Amino acid sequence: MKLGMTLPVMEPDVDRAMLEGWVRAIDQGPFSSLCFGERMAFDNPETLSLLGACAAWTDRVRLVTTIMIPQLHDPVMLAKSLATVDMLSQGRLTVGLGIGGRIEDYVAAGADPATRTHGELARRVDVMKRVWAGEKVVDAIKPVGPAPVQSGGPELLIGAQGPKATRMAAAWADGIAGFSFNMDMKDVEASFDQVRAAWAEAGRPAPRLTTSFWFALGDGARAQVQSHLRHYFNWIEPATLEAMLPVTGFAGSTAELRDVLRQIADLGADEVQLIPTSGDVEEVARVADLIG
Repeated sequence: MKLGMTLPVMEPDVDRAMLEGWVRAIDQGPFSSLCFGERMAFDNPETLSLLGACAAWTDRVRLVTTIMIPQLHDPVMLAKSLATVDMLSQGRLTVGLGIGGRIEDYVAAGADPATRTHGELARRVDVMKRVWAGEKVVDAIKPVGPAPVQSGGPELLIGAQGPKATRMAAAWADGIAGFSFNMDMKDVEASFDQVRAAWAEAGRPAPRLTTSFWFALGDGARAQVQSHLRHYFNWIEPATLEAMLPVTGFAGSTAELRDVLRQIADLGADEVQLIPTSGDVEEVARVADLIG
């Protein structure tokens, strides 16, 4: 099983120096991927711009979106932007997609909240794949380019939850961008089994299985996770958030984290993508030491 690291893009006071330091540390470390997700009505960096910077700042790791929401973008423009990142990174792009959990992001992007469906997501993916295949999807003299380095376009993962959404995604996705709130191994196993079954039913190759979770290590780890979650979950009703805080994310020692990762590996995961709850770049070194 491989291990990826997420950029702390949802932390307060993100700037270029912080991001570049994290990106270069991840690329120079033992990690397989560098990940981050998309929000609109928040103080995080814009995803496509940051992907371009990460392509320039790295030489080795895969760049993974966890996740992007196609309905916040024109699908032809999004296809062109992602193909450009794939070209700049020399074929190191994986795109996790989903419908998102916040209506406010749709409103902020000028997108119709009624498009927040997995059917509409699939329709937009189809347009993007046609662009990447070199089809003329618009009335223009030439097709929309550039062509992606990866034949047929970047690897696509679905951030779906539930059997219906998973079965729909099996028609077009290469695997799943999973997530665990509390590292319940029975839930992770059930999710992986659900995905395997959906892909087999659709006659697709074995799916790529990834999952992720928030983490903090050492003294004060639980307080660190809770501080991060209070900032990130700014849209959740306070009582609901307070009930989540004691059990959401991993807070413990490096030995305990190693054991959690071993359990997920035993379930057949291809990759786990850790999500930091601090902007301190030393977090990268702490996990690198754990892997080493």
